Amino acid sequence: MNRKALAVSVTALTLALASLTVTRAERQDIPDDPTGTFSILGFDPNTGEIGGAVQSRVFSVGNGVLWAEAGVGAVATQAIVDVSYGPQGLALLRAGLTPEAIVKAIWDSDPDPRPQDWTKYGRQFAVMDAKGNYAAYTGPKATEWAGQKSGKYCTAQGNILTGPAVVDNMVKAFEETTGHLSLRLMAALDAGQAGGGDQRGMESAAMLIVKKDGGVWLHNDVVLRLQVDDGDDPLKELRRLVEMNAQRRHLPMK
Repeated sequence: MNRKALAVSVTALTLALASLTVTRAERQDIPDDPTGTFSILGFDPNTGEIGGAVQSRVFSVGNGVLWAEAGVGAVATQAIVDVSYGPQGLALLRAGLTPEAIVKAIWDSDPDPRPQDWTKYGRQFAVMDAKGNYAAYTGPKATEWAGQKSGKYCTAQGNILTGPAVVDNMVKAFEETTGHLSLRLMAALDAGQAGGGDQRGMESAAMLIVKKDGGVWLHNDVVLRLQVDDGDDPLKELRRLVEMNAQRRHLPMK
């Protein structure tokens, strides 16, 4: 496909996805409680695995934040969230756009159907391709503290946080931790919480990692999908599950 044809195809796809967003927003109630959270997307160039992890003071945060497809990439959608950003991001990655172009295309095509109480200017999301390249966006109306931090093969982002130490700690922990990708993502979440975490406290956490045929059984691209939907210390339970998985599958611990 030549560049002109690709551009036309991508434009049509973006417009179609934007139309879907309008339809969904018109027929769905959107909660009034801001979905503050901190998340990280990460890539391991040695294994080709890609994924993300998240923690928040909302119920079942993994259902709305983490998106990933083997050989394609990963997306995190949060803050004043439009979850359609996840499928849109993966679709545009498949179409060959860069993460930077995807972030711009998705945000620009967002019709902002509820600007009075769920504005697009408060959205926060990150996109990572299958090679670990990434881009992130934090809207100016995302609840403070909100922002992101870039790292080597990782991007951390969060909102309603105690301060920038949360994302700073996450990137540092990811870069300095060894072992399987799941353990590095877990270390990042623990470090983010140690840096102050979500201002409102803790409730749920999740992790998703993919790789082509990287899961158990046949034709399974899901290396790991874990959710702790409600708990006083969701990170403690998530770590237990991550370490159990690593031990059972004989994954590198260091």
